[in-house]
Amino acid sequence: MGLLELRELSKEYKRGGRTFNAVNRANLSVEPGDFISVIGRSGSGKTTLLNMGAGLLNPTGGTVFFEGKDIYTLRDKDMSFLRNQKIGYVPQGQSLLSNFTVFDNVCIPWFLFRRGGDAEGRAFILLERVGISHLAASYPKELSGGEMRRAAIARALINEPRLLIADEPTSDLDAQTTVEIMNLFKAVAREGTAVLIVTHELDTLAYGNKTYLMDTGNLAPHAA
Repeated sequence: MGLLELRELSKEYKRGGRTFNAVNRANLSVEPGDFISVIGRSGSGKTTLLNMGAGLLNPTGGTVFFEGKDIYTLRDKDMSFLRNQKIGYVPQGQSLLSNFTVFDNVCIPWFLFRRGGDAEGRAFILLERVGISHLAASYPKELSGGEMRRAAIARALINEPRLLIADEPTSDLDAQTTVEIMNLFKAVAREGTAVLIVTHELDTLAYGNKTYLMDTGNLAPHAA
């Protein structure tokens, strides 16, 4: 069994009195060190798929296994602990807390659950790695879109997760920043952390080792 296993995963919604599947019996296996891209048009179910895989949205049907455990059988506290410890998540858009500095934003996941270690040291290492250590004392409103995205990635990595999930991580970035972010993801995967991203940008597919296409809720392997 892989690190993350989605088995016959479905999410059903009702709209205008009609039922439809945003995700329809999707199957996906993610191994340590994988770098998987999911492509597809807007509204095809990509974000819904990620949210269920990250334990943020209950599926209508199917199963999500993480390290062999069915995560939707866990108690809320255990689910929160698993996400905090094992899964880093970079959502679409701006997700930093505006009243915290960049440094404090990166540290937040570390302090959500009691743990030992050097949070400050790791935060500075990650900010250096994503290229914004000089902005540690700045606030989100002072950052560009690319800088905020880098901070969100550092925050997602602070607890050394086994899986990094990112939803459209390069959607509003310039070409150079996109290359830098994708190279960072590739390096993270090489170090053993699995990376799963959703993207519209076909130029980024060359960085990963597997690509899937999402079409009206249906997920299938795709030749990049």
